[in-house]
Amino acid sequence: MEAGVEELMPRLLPVGDWDLAEDFDPTVPPRTPQEYLKRVQIEAARCPDVVVAKIDPRKLKKKQTVNISISGCQPAPEGYSPTLRWQQQQVANFSASLNKHRNHWRSQHLDSNVIMPKSEDEEGWKKFCLGERIHSEIDALPNNENIGIDYMKVGFPPLLSIVSRMNQATVTSVLEYLISWFGEKKFTPELGRWLYALLACLEKPLLPEAHSLIRQLARRCSEVRVMEENKNEEQISALNLIICLVSRYFDQRDLADEPS
Repeated sequence: MEAGVEELMPRLLPVGDWDLAEDFDPTVPPRTPQEYLKRVQIEAARCPDVVVAKIDPRKLKKKQTVNISISGCQPAPEGYSPTLRWQQQQVANFSASLNKHRNHWRSQHLDSNVIMPKSEDEEGWKKFCLGERIHSEIDALPNNENIGIDYMKVGFPPLLSIVSRMNQATVTSVLEYLISWFGEKKFTPELGRWLYALLACLEKPLLPEAHSLIRQLARRCSEVRVMEENKNEEQISALNLIICLVSRYFDQRDLADEPS
């Protein structure tokens, strides 16, 4: 071991130069304590001074920065804040619908033309839920009435036969994919339907990942609601509904809209 290395890594045990057997082979398991210590010395001497980790940059794409906010939602535009009665009614309807239909979800038949992406396929799920037109920001698709509906182009609706086959890990993953997309894109009816369905699939108590995601979703909805230039009542109502469910059904009360 070099002197400079010894200054940084002082010896803890005395290691001397022993007379090892002539047939000593450092590539085979050591037979004596002396052979073991000699093998450690040889391996340490072969270690490079600088080691560079091999990192696949594709795995870090869009996940290098994590923005964490502890603030609540932004207030609704003037005249569009939901009343407390409206919020309570939405939560009651949501809860009643879950209790009534959840036991029947798994009995739904999945059509043979529905091929669900794997849980880790982010791009596949975005196209599956939103369609190629919205995901790829295509203004219009060729109109051919003879072909029928191409769900890979327009997106699959969140049918019970589909969402009932998603376990909690998949629900959380797809929710993360769509919220990530929503963080940079506008709100669409297709996105709203899937967000509502995924919220309906979440089971209490929430997993930590799901807890963080729905709070992020509510904040994003409040941001988009404020930026809505045309004050589209239907869209603002949909955003209000998501914020309401996150804050009042899932008990994130600090994110709730103040009653108007």
